[in-house]
Amino acid sequence: MKDHATGLVASTIAFSNVDGPGNRFVVFLQGCNFDCVACHNPQTIPGHAVEGDHPPLRMTVPELLTQIRRAAPFLSGITVSGGEATQQAGFVHALFTAVKDDRSLAHLTCFVDSNGACGPDTWAGLSPVMDGAMIDLKCLDAQIHQQMTGQPNDEVLASIRQLHALGLLYEVRLLILAGVNNGTELVERTAEWLAAVDPAMRVKVIGFRQHGVRPRTPALVEPNAHELQAVATMLQAAAGFDICVI
Repeated sequence: MKDHATGLVASTIAFSNVDGPGNRFVVFLQGCNFDCVACHNPQTIPGHAVEGDHPPLRMTVPELLTQIRRAAPFLSGITVSGGEATQQAGFVHALFTAVKDDRSLAHLTCFVDSNGACGPDTWAGLSPVMDGAMIDLKCLDAQIHQQMTGQPNDEVLASIRQLHALGLLYEVRLLILAGVNNGTELVERTAEWLAAVDPAMRVKVIGFRQHGVRPRTPALVEPNAHELQAVATMLQAAAGFDICVI
């Protein structure tokens, strides 16, 4: 029963304009199957309650709906992020189902912000209640992806293909680390791969920022505006992507 579903929630944001289209209520779930060196929210990686000033909470679907209803008149939709949202796919399904079944909330779109590292059954199960997904592609190169996340990228690539086939791929996000995944040959290969999926794909180029990241030696390097624009230019040369740079 959806009313009895509980999720481990790291935090929520009532209003966000950077987590999908329009103004969105964002639910950050606790637990991630990646251990990204560039993670801005490393406290959300463990799949269990952790100590801290704001420990994750066990929340039911009705408890979240109460929060969403307060903000609903000013919202375009709901995004479930993380951590990694698909690690708690059953809870996401229950939440989205409850939103769709609620007359006061049914106008809200339901999006997932994901690293894409899950099997096809996860997306097949979520697709009837989901309006779109935003997928992070850390790196097309399998070895560099492993270095960046601690995990392979085969499921990520498969998720992009599957979601596009389902008509649910809203956006692919490329997190750029200077000197790591912004080489010309790699970006050109990435552009070619994405164009083969959809030459009109919405692509967001995101520059890595040090804020919140765990200390590391050698330190990761933030790309400058010129380096980010260079990536965007290479992508645009490959296809008619809808590109946003932040």
